[in-house]
Amino acid sequence: MEVPFDRSSADESAASGARSLSGPLIFATFVASLGGLLFGFDVAIMSGTTDALTKVFGLTGMTLGFTIASGPLGTVLGSLIAGKPADVWGRRPLLAVLAIGYLVSALGCALAWDWGSLLVFRILGGVAVGAASVIAPLYIAEIAPARFRGRLVATVQFNIVFGIQLAFLSNYIISQMGLGEDDWRWMLGVQVIPSALFFVLALMIPESPRWLVGQGRIDEARRVLTRIGADEGVDDEIAEIEASLQNTGLADDDALFQRAYLKPIMLAVAIAAFNQLSGINAVLFYAPTVFAMTGAGKDAALLQAVLVGGTNLIFTMLAMSIIDRFGRRVLMLVGSIGYILSLSATAWAFYTYGTEFTTFGGWVVLASLMVFIASHAFGQGAVIWVYISEVFPNRVRAKGQALGSAVHWVGALAITQTFPMIAEKSGGHAFAFYAAMMVLQLIWVLTSMPETKGVPLERLQKQLGLS
Repeated sequence: MEVPFDRSSADESAASGARSLSGPLIFATFVASLGGLLFGFDVAIMSGTTDALTKVFGLTGMTLGFTIASGPLGTVLGSLIAGKPADVWGRRPLLAVLAIGYLVSALGCALAWDWGSLLVFRILGGVAVGAASVIAPLYIAEIAPARFRGRLVATVQFNIVFGIQLAFLSNYIISQMGLGEDDWRWMLGVQVIPSALFFVLALMIPESPRWLVGQGRIDEARRVLTRIGADEGVDDEIAEIEASLQNTGLADDDALFQRAYLKPIMLAVAIAAFNQLSGINAVLFYAPTVFAMTGAGKDAALLQAVLVGGTNLIFTMLAMSIIDRFGRRVLMLVGSIGYILSLSATAWAFYTYGTEFTTFGGWVVLASLMVFIASHAFGQGAVIWVYISEVFPNRVRAKGQALGSAVHWVGALAITQTFPMIAEKSGGHAFAFYAAMMVLQLIWVLTSMPETKGVPLERLQKQLGLS
């Protein structure tokens, strides 16, 4: 079993671990995490439009799957291209660009004149989501004190699930407003409002001090660190950051894919792949569809989706409150067990009742998916973006974050594309497969996942043998 890192040095007076929470730090974290809110809103908003889109554009199971998957298709591109601009132009400018991407996507989807135009604007929104999954946790990890890093980076996940809940709730409210056959346009267009707010606020936060040090802008980095709460030890923290960026003797310090970085690459790829192999995006994208398969009416299915989002939000808040106390592995262990039990129960219900669900069978699926979403929120959901942002050294953190995000979104694309086709044959097959994958995740956590809580990024870099 992989043992946690040695914490004997964690109480040393490294400035990056000693900083407290300040108003400017909390504000910057909040603004960056709005990228997560729009990320979650964009991911889930399509769940209430599937029936309307199928009717309006004459979609089949395959083309519906591609329509839903067009967003994740864009996220793969967004996550792959975000790392380089973040290293060249900085973290803050990219956040403002993402806000514009979200806004244009929302307007375009609301005004889509045919299926092709809808796909184009969905892909654009996906690009923004993919880039946000890189930039938002990366930025927060680089400004956060080590002892608060878990909960601060986890605010991205909190806002993702808050965005998901807002999307489910927005869909339900709009469905009750009697807007007719075009209610789906309002569902997709309402995202313009938070996108505009995000753009304005993104212009008001400081740049990442670690990026500034990497650019040789030491005085600016010192001012930012002082502004966000480093009253003492600023020079020590800057010196530690500079040391982590020194030449290591590698052929190319800035190249991610080399043997020296194999361990963090494998950790990031594993946690990102398992995140999607749980089937989380099948549930988030198709929650109303899944509930409709159990016999629930349209309104009831949308309301049950709101319950899924509420459960996600509550357990994300619980995980945030303890992630820096109990660590990342404990949350992943508990979440893995919950995944296995809930997905197995859901598969059993679909195998048992097929297309002839009783009231009891419907309640089994609802209860199981509540446990599933709670397990995700408490485990993978709270940990993934924190963990990927921690395990890579300063020299290649943006590239590493991009890699982990890309793997996550490739998985999301595969899951969202294949679920409708598999579910047409048997919902049991899909959920049984996800359950089997979570058994593998549990084994990985027990044997291969190191703990990272409370260790400054530069010291964590050394403990992983990366400097």
